[in-house]
Amino acid sequence: MSGIRIRNGGALTTIQDRGRYGAMAMGFGPSGVMDYKAFRKANALLGNKENEAVLEATLLGPEIEFMEDNCFVLTGADMGATLNGEPVSRYQAVSAAKGSILKLGFAVCGVRAYIAFAGGIKVPEVMGSASTSRKYGLGGLEGRGLIPGDQLPFKCPKKKLRHMERRKITPPDFSGKEWEIRVILGLQSEYFTEEGIKTFFSTPYTVRSESDRMGYRMDGEPVACRETVDIISDGTVGGAIQIPADGKPIILMADRQTTGGYAKLGAVITSDLSLLAQAAPGKRIYFRQVPVEEAQRLLIEEDNRYKRLERRINRWL
Repeated sequence: MSGIRIRNGGALTTIQDRGRYGAMAMGFGPSGVMDYKAFRKANALLGNKENEAVLEATLLGPEIEFMEDNCFVLTGADMGATLNGEPVSRYQAVSAAKGSILKLGFAVCGVRAYIAFAGGIKVPEVMGSASTSRKYGLGGLEGRGLIPGDQLPFKCPKKKLRHMERRKITPPDFSGKEWEIRVILGLQSEYFTEEGIKTFFSTPYTVRSESDRMGYRMDGEPVACRETVDIISDGTVGGAIQIPADGKPIILMADRQTTGGYAKLGAVITSDLSLLAQAAPGKRIYFRQVPVEEAQRLLIEEDNRYKRLERRINRWL
């Protein structure tokens, strides 16, 4: 068997790509990576196609044995990774020989780490995506997290990549005690009082320990509503900020439900969702309102930065 063998699956390691879109009308949420920026950069540094599936590790990473030579990149959270006992840098292409052991520990900075392999891993697609959805039991490897003994073949492994020493970028810093997350107000903001909206944007919230891939639950001052937050269930989007009856915000993430019956104050802008995905329980968050035009500008700028990185890498191939 070629590819990799899982020696230890860590706390939760799943196979993810961008996500499973176009199936929400049938009741299937998108799943996909939580930190899209980390995912995109990992594949770019290896010269992979943008949507090649990767491994997403949460809080405690896996231990992996290479069954054949290949190159890989680690992005996202710092989990103190080692290759055959030697430290491995994040956001840098690394070559691993057959028999090498890659080991990730507890996250010391951030929550989710990503492991991408040159040429990608061979995983069947379900409804157009290789992403694991444990809720529906589909995608990835039998719709579950990886466990000891699992083996994943490579598509097109590469022992060496051209200009290996230049395939690196500066890792993001997830160490700040307080983060600012930008938000666009939504049409259902009319369900909340002016004082409630002011509270949301002026007081700190902390990430609760119950937060997961489905939603980030926030602790802090309740957001006051006018009469009720109950609505006729409607469709959800990534980053939507639901306010349940207790007034404590819930931010919908990759494994979110397809519809929801709580009024939504607004949504976290796409450019900040990746950062929020790296917020550990207890992280203090301040929300700042921005207009939709600023959210669009930030997204365009981010996409242009990625394309410049991709063009730079492709010139070396």
